[in-house]
Amino acid sequence: MNSLINDEKHYVTLNNYLKSIYHKKVFKIALNGNFSCPNRDGTISKIGCLFCSKEGSGDYAGNKNLPIKEQFNQIVKLMETKWPDGYYIAYFQANTNTYDTLENLKKRYDQIYDGKTLLNDKIKILSIATRPDCLNEEIVKYLANINKTLTVWIELGLQTMHEKTAILINRGYTKETFEKALALLKKYHLTTIVHIINGLPNETKTDMIQTAKYVNTLGIDGIKIHMLHIMKNTPLASIYQNKPFPLLSLDEYVDIVTNQLAYLNDQIVIHRLTGDAPKDLLIAPSWTLKKFVVINEIDKAMRKKQIYQGDLCLK
Repeated sequence: MNSLINDEKHYVTLNNYLKSIYHKKVFKIALNGNFSCPNRDGTISKIGCLFCSKEGSGDYAGNKNLPIKEQFNQIVKLMETKWPDGYYIAYFQANTNTYDTLENLKKRYDQIYDGKTLLNDKIKILSIATRPDCLNEEIVKYLANINKTLTVWIELGLQTMHEKTAILINRGYTKETFEKALALLKKYHLTTIVHIINGLPNETKTDMIQTAKYVNTLGIDGIKIHMLHIMKNTPLASIYQNKPFPLLSLDEYVDIVTNQLAYLNDQIVIHRLTGDAPKDLLIAPSWTLKKFVVINEIDKAMRKKQIYQGDLCLK
């Protein structure tokens, strides 16, 4: 069993993983590079993934109208009131952060690290959220070169392994595209983090566990597990309000997540077990607003049932 798993946390938390390496709190500085998305600009479609807010999953990121350096410095000031002695992850969160020419990508990322100088010596990781259909060898080589000096994480949204659901939510790429992108990232030894969503329309508990089991076969480094949010001003909100579909209860979500964790190799770092949408945008489910309650319920269930990450990954 992974030594980072303990009696309190029966899975490898991101916090424990980072502290084992850096021996301090490491926190994210969420940035907005003002990128677009091929699923919004008409290249694939104009409506985006049905669940995605107009901010492109960057509701908590920096002000896109400011240079990256200014965003970073503003957010650091706020974060340091809580953690005055920590390290940083420069996290490009909003929209598709490799969807541009290499020249334009460099204009953003050079503000963090230009190959010689870091914007701030406390930056330990550059984390980039993107789509698998917006990666090519030229871009990955560039990121791999940064990775020689500054650790680079690439976050990919899979959401589900099931093609029927992927079409329903307008994901805009196939599982084959995802697998090719993942293989390219692994070829250049870049850390990969995959996002999945529980509670997508028409998916059963078995479907969601199958997604976790599939992800476990891919040799990824980390995972983010989310609950589906219905947010205002999204295509999914219109569908839900016209014809409500069942959403997972907190108990159902806890049951599914604990099972998913049991199927994940204990070398996979668990970056997230839930998420919270902005309160003024959230339509449902309201229980997701209490993120720490959700995490506590997952922890309690795993301790009660004596479930540990990886228990079932070889069975």
